[in-house]
Amino acid sequence: MKRTRKVGINLNETKVKKNSFVRNVLMLMLSQVLIKILGLVYRLAITNANGFGDLGNGYYSAGYQVYTVLLIISSQGIPGAVSKLVADKVSNGEYKKAHKIYKVSLLVFGIIGFIASLLLFISSDFIASAILNVSDVKYVLRVLSPAIFFVCISAVIRGYFAGLGTMKASSVSQALEQLFNCVLTITLVYTLIGREPYVMAAGGTLATTLAVLMSFSYLVVFYKKNIKLYVENTEEKEENTPIKSLAKKIIITAIPLTIGSVISVVTTLIDTITVSNCIQIAYENIFETKVLLEQEAMRLTGILSKVDTIINLPLAVNLSFYSALIPAITGAIARKDYESASNKISFSISTSLLVVIPCAAGFITLANPILQMLYPNASDGAGILQITSLTMVFIAINHTIQGSLFGLGKMYIPAMALTFACIVKIILNLILVRNPNINIYGAAISSLVCQIIVFIIIYTVLKKSIKFKFNVKNNLIKPIVACIAMAGVILILQFLLSNVVNNIVLTIISIIIGACIYLLFIILFRVMNKEDICLLPGGNKIYNVLVKLKLYN
Repeated sequence: MKRTRKVGINLNETKVKKNSFVRNVLMLMLSQVLIKILGLVYRLAITNANGFGDLGNGYYSAGYQVYTVLLIISSQGIPGAVSKLVADKVSNGEYKKAHKIYKVSLLVFGIIGFIASLLLFISSDFIASAILNVSDVKYVLRVLSPAIFFVCISAVIRGYFAGLGTMKASSVSQALEQLFNCVLTITLVYTLIGREPYVMAAGGTLATTLAVLMSFSYLVVFYKKNIKLYVENTEEKEENTPIKSLAKKIIITAIPLTIGSVISVVTTLIDTITVSNCIQIAYENIFETKVLLEQEAMRLTGILSKVDTIINLPLAVNLSFYSALIPAITGAIARKDYESASNKISFSISTSLLVVIPCAAGFITLANPILQMLYPNASDGAGILQITSLTMVFIAINHTIQGSLFGLGKMYIPAMALTFACIVKIILNLILVRNPNINIYGAAISSLVCQIIVFIIIYTVLKKSIKFKFNVKNNLIKPIVACIAMAGVILILQFLLSNVVNNIVLTIISIIIGACIYLLFIILFRVMNKEDICLLPGGNKIYNVLVKLKLYN
């Protein structure tokens, strides 16, 4: 009997150890980047479709924000809670107890998801008319409502396997979902060309619901194929904790994680609710009819949405750190391995900044050319993109810090910080957006203020909770100097070639050259040390090449 037990645990331990933190981050990173690229592709395709434009994008976005919040909760909130609880049990070799957490979570979030789906369908007319003040959005909400149930169930499965140490279920299922979503959205929207913009938007969101069902099917198959490895071949006793008590623990863990997980989209959700109403107030003396007011509100909402689509691509890289940090830090703390937890936090924060700072600089420098390249039929919004690029930096770093705090057990801090910041944003929206001279710029400004407030609060708490290394000179000042050099080169290229070279070609060339300039300065400044480089995929080979080039000792 003892021999059987030993074999079973070794199999499980080998499986968990094989899936290292960096490997999981890389897997999630590739998945998230693919997801955002596909998302950008289909949003470009439908925004440039005849009869869709910023107006159709506005209808689509107003309803789609409901799903975006659910998507963030499903990819971070619910699985974050499940993975945290599962990782805690797995670190002690209690795989059957971890599996019971999974089963109870499935029941709890299945019920919650079903109720939420039903409520959204029933209240779609009220939400569209009374809250968004645009009645035609109800069609978009109705076709999205069934997706909520399957999103919640899928999130539990993803969270369970994340807690076991593998991110394959999360990365592959989300990538498949976005692939189906991309193909189906473009197909349905273009099939509906000639119809009203809100009808085309509803067709696009119907594709989302169908894609969720397909992703859910993959997760069911994945679970059946892999569950035996983790639960069988062990003599561990069955979990005797009452279901009611376990359900309560799951909910208590999930609530702060779920609230906090909307840190990247809550400002957009607030904009969806407030901008439509405030714009209609701002322009009530300019547009003669309610229909024209609604259409202008949706057009400006569409501009905000397409900008969000662009900045979500760099944020995809950062989401991988968030998702991998929670179970990794939870497991390290459970083993009292504080040094490992500290190193993971330091690596994640510094790498996040290295990625998002140059992206923000690039968006600010090339805002107008990028929008003209991506949205030739609806290129407004350069100023909004520039402001939102700054916000993106704080969203990214807040994601990483939030994941660290969750892993450390400080689950309510991000939620409280976000609540306070959102109150400030709502007040600023109501003041700024209602001013016709500021309009949607007010929404972008208030989002930046919101994320800065969140950062100040959660970074202060993290510093007091655990010691971690953050070299201001290496991780902040040097990347900013590299970005200034990059921006200077790009501006010179734009000045010299804008009247000679096609905008699309020039923008692509500028992005490539800018990236090379940034990487060159990062290497010359030696921002990353040997240990950081070796943590990267193929890091040892990269470091050896840099040594041969005499860029490193």
